[in-house]
Amino acid sequence: MEIVSKIQEWGDRNHPQWVDYFRIALGITLIWKGVAFAMNLHAFTDLMDNAGLGTAVSISLIAHTIIALHIIGGLLIALGSNTRLFCLLNIPILFTAVFFVNMPGHIMRPYSELWLSATVLIALFCFLIEGDGKLSIEYKKSQQIIEQNNTSQI
Repeated sequence: MEIVSKIQEWGDRNHPQWVDYFRIALGITLIWKGVAFAMNLHAFTDLMDNAGLGTAVSISLIAHTIIALHIIGGLLIALGSNTRLFCLLNIPILFTAVFFVNMPGHIMRPYSELWLSATVLIALFCFLIEGDGKLSIEYKKSQQIIEQNNTSQI
């Protein structure tokens, strides 16, 4: 647990402000893919039926979990609230998308989703370490708490 705390402290200390724009872009990308996934839910259902994965209930549960984590997680990542948590929750989804859905036989296909999925996966790992940054709700909250502590001590 101490290693995780050290990584979080390092990420909070060494976070340039321009990186926050990439965090915001990552959040918007996740929202966009969540909405696109919801609009094309039939393609996911066909893919899962062909894979022989469980019943319709489990397929529906997985699909709606992915949609919720992408949209809610993307919004909170873009706003800079609980960034590390939602990066951690989205990593298994993107890992599956890269290595089990997009990779097998579709790498050189025109308009392949592999490159976008791989880029988002790498960005999720980066922001799992980096955290929120200065352009975030969490940073604003921490600054308000520091100001309240300073004024109460005076």
